[in-house]
Amino acid sequence: MKFLKEGYQSLQLDIVGFLAILGESSVLVQSQVAALSRFFLLPRLVPAPQALIRTSRPERLEATTGKVVGVHSGGIRHYVNHLAHLLHNGNSLPAYSVRCEKITKTLEGPSDVNARSFGPMAALSILGCLMSIALFVLAIVQNDGFALVAILALSFLSTIIGVGNRWYLKLQKRKSKRKVPPSDVVINYPNGAFLIVICDEDIARELYWHPEECAYWVGPMTYRFLSLSGTLILMFGVICLGNATLDLQLGFAASYIILNAAYWVVAALPPQWNWDLSYYRVKRIEFQGGERNNSFTAALWKAIAITQSVQWVKNGAIAPNSRGWDQWIQEAEEMARSGDGGWDEKGDVVRDLPQWDFNAALSNYLDPPDSAADHV
Repeated sequence: MKFLKEGYQSLQLDIVGFLAILGESSVLVQSQVAALSRFFLLPRLVPAPQALIRTSRPERLEATTGKVVGVHSGGIRHYVNHLAHLLHNGNSLPAYSVRCEKITKTLEGPSDVNARSFGPMAALSILGCLMSIALFVLAIVQNDGFALVAILALSFLSTIIGVGNRWYLKLQKRKSKRKVPPSDVVINYPNGAFLIVICDEDIARELYWHPEECAYWVGPMTYRFLSLSGTLILMFGVICLGNATLDLQLGFAASYIILNAAYWVVAALPPQWNWDLSYYRVKRIEFQGGERNNSFTAALWKAIAITQSVQWVKNGAIAPNSRGWDQWIQEAEEMARSGDGGWDEKGDVVRDLPQWDFNAALSNYLDPPDSAADHV
């Protein structure tokens, strides 16, 4: 069976230009952290560059669903900031689990959070740049003018897009040094998991109470001009690509297929691989009974016993609002404070948690014996 009846020259690749604009979802997944890296400005081939040409840019990093409550401060946020979620690896928390971690800042190393210098996104930028160089040389050797213009347009398009989207991370710094209540927080995820964080006020403001701001290199008007220029260059580059010789079209097709596969693989990697979070030091704190629990009630009791407080439960509306639950929460606080729970002065060790039949107590409050007789 013959596929090319008239030989190699009968192969039709007029649709190769579409390969240059496929793969938007995999490009967008890590595009924000990629724009933090200096490699983002490299002239290179990028699949689906139109995904990065937007009418507006994100003003903050994408938050995660959850509830952040101050144990003593009374603060509450109905979302988890992006960096905090990555730092604690919140996706790894099983349902109804309780984890306790202490966060401090490193004395040596980076002075802030940034993109990883040579992470997966940097490798993709270098790969795209090498492919641009290879196609540029091939276009000169083949004396293909349209391919030469196409590679220049599509490669420098990434630099124009990079200038418009380049930004640096701006974390809220504490300016006042007045005394404040302890800044520990509890994060409650939708799957019923609790993450207890021991930290100071500076870290709490940076990671939990203020959103991470994206401070861009260029203003909105300059960005719109660059976006318009990038759109026109993209269309011109695709037109030139469609008029390139067959050899160069094959080269472009192979490059974009490889790049799309590479971007898909990187998009599937853990996002922590692209961030340099060594500015913070996270220490896991073990406690009696372990992290896993088989019910929300067990997880809530363990979180109360560790923090020795129920004020955050009330402020954050963590438990159902009923008389029975209110009575249970009040007894839980008394039991938590009667034992030797909580963490030590340095926040390094959680003492033994008090023993209490929390399930029996809750059943008693939700369906007391005297009311059970009324149902007969």
